[in-house]
Amino acid sequence: MRRRGFTSLTLALTLAPRLTWGQDWKAQVKEFRIGLLGGENTQDRLKRYDAYQKLLQDKLGVPVKMFPAADYAGVMQGLASGQLDATEFSPSAFAGTWLDCHCVEPVVVPQEKDGSIFYIAAMVVRKDSGIGSIDDMKGHSLAFTDPNSASGYLIPSATLRAKGIDIGDGKYFTRTGFSGGAEQGVIAVLNRQYDACVVWTSGLGDQSAGFTRGVLRSMVDKGMLKMADVDVIWRSAKVPNGPWTVRSALPSGLKQAFHDFMRDLPLSHKDIYDSIEQGTGVGYQDASLDIYKEMIEMRETERRANRQ
Repeated sequence: MRRRGFTSLTLALTLAPRLTWGQDWKAQVKEFRIGLLGGENTQDRLKRYDAYQKLLQDKLGVPVKMFPAADYAGVMQGLASGQLDATEFSPSAFAGTWLDCHCVEPVVVPQEKDGSIFYIAAMVVRKDSGIGSIDDMKGHSLAFTDPNSASGYLIPSATLRAKGIDIGDGKYFTRTGFSGGAEQGVIAVLNRQYDACVVWTSGLGDQSAGFTRGVLRSMVDKGMLKMADVDVIWRSAKVPNGPWTVRSALPSGLKQAFHDFMRDLPLSHKDIYDSIEQGTGVGYQDASLDIYKEMIEMRETERRANRQ
């Protein structure tokens, strides 16, 4: 299937909140269902989103339910099948879902402390591993996160292939596998189950605190990780932050209400924003399909290569 034009599908979202959201869509929507991507244990995920769920439910005036998935594919399939209404996607998972069904729209994208909307992928090893670079990884094991993760698979695997490294032939890495989440990958490295893992991080701010936002920061804040125990041996180029995304088929009034709620969240409830975004970002920017054009093209290239 040919890709549809990006400009024709770019969302035209207004910055200023509307004075009223209207009630017409409530006759069509009995509940608002949000999928939660994998990456940390289910209990922690639900705890992080508890206050968010209650606030959004109060603002929308309809029940809001959270559905944590074991992997990215579960949320992707839920959006494509109409069983879920919204999620905060990784950029790769958004691109894959858009290619699958052309039935999702990006709403807002998180902003980092410097005002940018980008993050990086990073490769992490134990401090005492003796590994200082990707070149040193030859003869060692690597844990990816999820096949639908940008930082946890798509970007690092493309980087390795560009260096002439075959990630699956056993000649460079002794073993590669999927940890099921970035948090699980870091734990596997700490427990010496893998020599390295790949994670997402803002790459900004104090590295000893786990940077400003991301999995490392979240684990430091929860007391699960001391940055003194690990080294970051590789950083990717900038990757666009994953968008908060809705199904295109939702009523326009509901989509606008969700957009307005998200734009206001970091202003009116910064503590809730920090909890769901795992760190100290500064807010949201309106998202558009153009931001993810290169990611969609990368996913499409990957699919063609896998079919050959």
